[in-house]
Amino acid sequence: MSYWNHNTAYHPWLVRLAAEQRGDALDVGCGDRLLAQRLAPVSRSVTAIDPDAAAVARAAERLAGMPHADVSRAEFLEFDGRRFDLITFVASLHHMPLRPALEHAKDLLRPRGRIAVVGLAANKTATDWLWSAMCLPAVRIASRLHHEVRDVGVQTARPHQNLDEIRAVAADLLPGASIRRGLYYRYLLTWQS
Repeated sequence: MSYWNHNTAYHPWLVRLAAEQRGDALDVGCGDRLLAQRLAPVSRSVTAIDPDAAAVARAAERLAGMPHADVSRAEFLEFDGRRFDLITFVASLHHMPLRPALEHAKDLLRPRGRIAVVGLAANKTATDWLWSAMCLPAVRIASRLHHEVRDVGVQTARPHQNLDEIRAVAADLLPGASIRRGLYYRYLLTWQS
């Protein structure tokens, strides 16, 4: 089943990035694997990981019959083995310590590989709150137009770092990373090795 929410709204962007790479993709915190299913046609292979057993079971059903897509129950910081051309985090990076997660992602990339994040950031400053308030009308309209499905049965967590803090860590670990605010209370980060 396909659906729309504040995370899947950015799937077309991630699919475009995967189509540019045409390589091996890793979807971190993949939930029910809707993104992995969408990445598979434009990637050489897709590996989808999630620490939640129930999400992994649903994902395995979604990816059944896709020979170059596999799903595993795994904690990202303990996941290792192969290297990837694209690593995606959709509403999953804030579930783990930011610096170690970005360092690990960087280590798992092949040369010219890319990290792509659709992330959540905490509202701590006046700018954070103002941006969220300005997004509210567009968010409500899009949610109604697309018949938003809010609860897709995945674990959620509140973000702890705001965008300034995320930018500072990214600047230290991922020089030249692009980070911008998006709609739906998300930020977009991309970095190429």
